[in-house]
Amino acid sequence: MSMSGNKGRLTGLTREISLEWEETKNHWRDARSAEFDRKYMDELSDHVSRATLVLEQLEELLKKVRSECE
Repeated sequence: MSMSGNKGRLTGLTREISLEWEETKNHWRDARSAEFDRKYMDELSDHVSRATLVLEQLEELLKKVRSECE
């Protein structure tokens, strides 16, 4: 799978998790829910954003290496 394919899969799976979490929050509304949201869901978004940026950079680097090796 290509880097862009991996990026798309990561983004799609993160979107699915976020949608499931939104549904869960309709039924779980207490201090622990808010803590979970801050601690894990907010961090997940940040980490996925950074990971997708790194995947884009890796894809560009791989293109450059391939072109230099041809």
